[in-house]
This record gives sequence, C-alpha cells and structure tokens, in this order.
Amino acid sequence: MYKNRAPNGRYNLCGGRVTTLRKARTPKLSQRGLADILQLGGLDVDKNAVQRIESGQRFVTDIELKALAQALGVTVEELLKP
Repeated sequence: MYKNRAPNGRYNLCGGRVTTLRKARTPKLSQRGLADILQLGGLDVDKNAVQRIESGQRFVTDIELKALAQALGVTVEELLKP
C-alpha cells in the first residue's frame, strides 16, 4: 500500500530545513515574514500554512517548494537535504 508520508510520519521532507534556514537568516525571518515574501511571489500562503509546513503537517507542492527555495535564497536540493 502506498503512503504519502515520509518515514518519520511527516507530510513533507522540507519542513525542518525551512525552519532552520528561516531562523538562520539575519535578521531572523518570522513565519509571517516568510508568508509575506511567498505572497509577494504569487502564492496564497499565510502564516498558519508556513507553520504547518515547518511542523510537517502539510503537503508541499513543487510550485511551493520552488518558491520557498527562492524566498530563502537556496536551491530546491538544499531544502530537501536531511
């Protein structure tokens, strides 16, 4: 049976990296700040969606993954690293 979850039970692979990279920015970027950047890029994402992505409770589409990478100044591959 096919499962749409990572081995750790999360719904995405990038959430932990998004949190790490967001907090590593200088100045530190808030979840709302990241949502604002994503909205300026044309995504319909709010602070709660960012929180659910980071906690692994929300799927991330390829379009969102690309936008997250651009917003955080990294490659998509960097977001998918363990």
